[in-house]
Amino acid sequence: MSTYKIIELVGTSATSWEEAAKSAIETASKSLRDLRIAEITKLDLTIDDGKVTGFRARINVSFKYQT
Repeated sequence: MSTYKIIELVGTSATSWEEAAKSAIETASKSLRDLRIAEITKLDLTIDDGKVTGFRARINVSFKYQT
C-alpha cells in the first residue's frame, strides 16, 4: 500500500505551454523523488503590448510519500 502527496506547480516558458510544463517537472524532479503523475489544470499566457510574451502551465503533480 502506498500514499501519495499532490502539489501544485507553475512552469513558465517564452516558447510554449509544453516547454512550461516540462520546465516545471524538470525543476521539481531535482528536489522531489518518485514523481508519478502530472495533470495540467490550467494554461495561460502573459501579454505585453498586445503580444504574447510567455506561456504558463499550472500542474498538479503526485509523488510517493516517504515516511
